[in-house]
Amino acid sequence: MKKITIIGGCGVIGRVLTKALSSEYDIIMIDQTSCEEGVILADAANEQKLYEVIPRDTDVIMHLLNMDMTHDVMDHQEFANMNDIFWRSTYYMFRSAARLGIPKVIFASSNHVTDRYEMDGRSLLGRQITTDDVPATKNVYGILKFASEQLGRLFHDQTGLSVINLRIGTVVTDEMKALHKKQRTKRTLLSHEDLVGMTKAAIETDISFGTYYAVSENIEKPWSTEKTKQELGYEPDVNTTEILEENDQT
Repeated sequence: MKKITIIGGCGVIGRVLTKALSSEYDIIMIDQTSCEEGVILADAANEQKLYEVIPRDTDVIMHLLNMDMTHDVMDHQEFANMNDIFWRSTYYMFRSAARLGIPKVIFASSNHVTDRYEMDGRSLLGRQITTDDVPATKNVYGILKFASEQLGRLFHDQTGLSVINLRIGTVVTDEMKALHKKQRTKRTLLSHEDLVGMTKAAIETDISFGTYYAVSENIEKPWSTEKTKQELGYEPDVNTTEILEENDQT
């Protein structure tokens, strides 16, 4: 059984994955706060502490850290916090993985790397946005996520570390509530089912480096999943239209 260490495991995505994957993988959660028994408490922006608590027999590390943001570029404190959570911790995670000889990292990137090409969940390019499109973002968050993708590329090239970047769509705790509340979510949702399926594909793939959009097969979705299907071998199985129709019939 492979051991998966999740940094930021107490967030929405971490809790969904832990619940769904625990029967197939040995899941270890690292976070600053404890959401359930067995969580290893550590500040991922403290390199030595992070290095010390990562289990030596880890097969895959996942980086899922997140924080509340206003996206105000003038907010100096938010910028400092984002540097810790989305930049320093990422470098320390990659460096720790390389030092420990852990073979693979799955990095939770974001669709916001290219959000300048999208409005309300619709592509402005006249076609779906792909990972070949030049990154263009509206906020510091997207800049740091793209920088972290490139950092992973450097670690792959210089240390041989396998890195899979997933540009994640909208993941929420209550999917039905979110679909009724916000129109964008109907196009950008990554369902829990597809989140789990894409993560398993990323864990098991032999591809040593790649960047992929992670979104369900929603009508009018702004991002292409063709590369996800072809290279990772995962076919998204959910679309929000069917979710809403099924809910209306119950």
